[in-house]
Order: sequence, then C-alpha cells, then structure tokens
Amino acid sequence: MRKRRRIRLIRSDMGSYWISFSDMLSSLLLVFILAVTFSIYQYYNLLEIKTRELDAQKAELDRTQITLTQREEDLRTAQVTLMGKEEELATIQIQLDQQESDLHAAQTALKTKEEEQALLQLQLTAQADALASQEIRLGAMQEALSSQQRQLDDLLGVRTAIIQDLSGALTQAAVGAKVDKTTGDIILDSQLMFESGRDTISPSGQAQLQRIIPVYLSVLMRAEYKDYLAEIIIEGHTDSKGSYMFNLELSQNRALEVAKFALEIPTLNTQQRQLLMQILTAKGRSYSNPILNPDGTENMDASRRVEIKFRLKDTEMIQRMNEILSGGAQP
Repeated sequence: MRKRRRIRLIRSDMGSYWISFSDMLSSLLLVFILAVTFSIYQYYNLLEIKTRELDAQKAELDRTQITLTQREEDLRTAQVTLMGKEEELATIQIQLDQQESDLHAAQTALKTKEEEQALLQLQLTAQADALASQEIRLGAMQEALSSQQRQLDDLLGVRTAIIQDLSGALTQAAVGAKVDKTTGDIILDSQLMFESGRDTISPSGQAQLQRIIPVYLSVLMRAEYKDYLAEIIIEGHTDSKGSYMFNLELSQNRALEVAKFALEIPTLNTQQRQLLMQILTAKGRSYSNPILNPDGTENMDASRRVEIKFRLKDTEMIQRMNEILSGGAQP
C-alpha cells in the first residue's frame, strides 16, 4: 500500500516535474523564438539599413559614373580641341616660318634697293652736274630760238596779215563785200550776179566785180605779199536742186565767166593783168559744199554763191622756215 502510495506519490511528483520541465522548455522555446524573432527583426532592420546604404552608395556610384562619363566626354572633347589647337599651332608655325622667310627676303630686297638707291643717287648727282652745264647752253639756245620764233611768227602770220589788210581795204572802199576772217575768202551772192539757171553775169554783178577785183589785187600784189602768192581761185557753187552734172557745168561756167570778166577789167594795169593770168583759176563745185542752216538743213540761197580765194606758196614758205630754223636767216 505504501509502495503504491509511494509509487503514486512518485508518479505525482514526476508529473509535476514534467509539467515544470515542460513549462521551462516552453519558456525557453518562447525565449528562443523571441530571440530568433528579435534577431530576424534586427537582421531585416540591419538589412534594410544596409540596403538603403547600398542604394545610396549605388546612386552615388551612378552619379559618380555619370560624372566620370561626362568627364570622359569632356576629356575627349578637350583632346579633340587640343588636337585642333595643335593643328592651328602647326599652321601658325608654318605661317610664321613663311613670314620669317618673307621678312628675310624683304630685308635682302631692301638692302638691294638701298644699294640701288645709293647708285641712283650717284647717277642723279652726275646728271645734276650735267644738267647744270646744259642749262648754260640752253640759255644761249633759248635766245636764238626766241629770235627764230619771232621770224616764224611773222612768216606764219602772212595769211592773217593779208586777211586783215583785205578786210580793211574793202571796208574803206565800201564795196559791200565781206572777208572770211579765218580763210580770207570773199563770198559773192550768186543771185545778184546771175539769173536763175544762167551763167551770164548780170549788170549788177559786173559793177560789183569792177569794184572788188582792183581792191583785192592791190592788197595781194603788195611787195610784202606777192612773193608768197601762189594762186587766186574763182569757185562756183550751186544748191542741190537739179542733177549734179547740170550744177557742175553751171557752177564751172559761172566761175569761168567771173574769171574772164576779172581779166578784162579796164582799171587793171599791165602788171596786175599779167600776174592775174599766171595765177588765176576757175573751178565749179556743183552742190558738193552746201551752206547749212543751224538745224542741219541746206540753206538754198546761201549755197548759190561765187567765192574768190587765194592760196599761198607752201614751198617758198617752207623753204623760208627751213632757212630760219637752220640759222641761215639773220634777225
């Protein structure tokens, strides 16, 4: 009984023991679970922190990588720029070398120019000395040339002098004829001298010629002019009405009639008539030299005319000029 009671007590004690042990194990398990849970919590918390740190580091690394990439790009750009600068420097160096070469060539040329200028200065000095001696001779030559020029002016002024004397003599004689101040020609109105289409001199024309011709010859046959007188020309002119050949014949006949009348003027002396026969000519010009109006049209009345001209002896005048220029004539 006791044994059973003891056994029961033992069993009762063993049951309490196991209950206490079980509770202890449960507590330990709970503690373990809590510890594990805390550890896991701590792990995940630490993992989250580390993850954030890694993300931050990765972001920083990405930024660093972008910065490095940008710097690499900048570096490549800088290298390209540097290469361009090097090429520019090389080009500039080539240009500098060329400029230096040009400068050296210019200096050489300048030195040559200076030598040439020095030589030229010596030549100029020698020429100045020669010019100084020539100026002395030039002065003497100018005096001689001045004397020759006066003689030439006098000779070349023969026509001008004749024209002036003719104009004065005709004006003084009041014959109603005008002298061209440039050529010395006397123009006679064909309407006063001839009837239309006729070549017979009218009475008024004969009276006019008897007054003009003696005065005209008295001037041209003066001693200072007659040696230079080569020819007296009577020219007949018509307007453009009719054919050229008809007007040529008409103008020629009119000029011839004036020339014949001039030779038969009774107031001429023998010397004048003989000289006139030697130098008088008659020409018909038809309508080849008309007189024009200001607008360019033909002045029909003025074109119908007879002109009295004189021509000087070119040969004698040229010979006289040569004598003067060669020093054969004394002032």
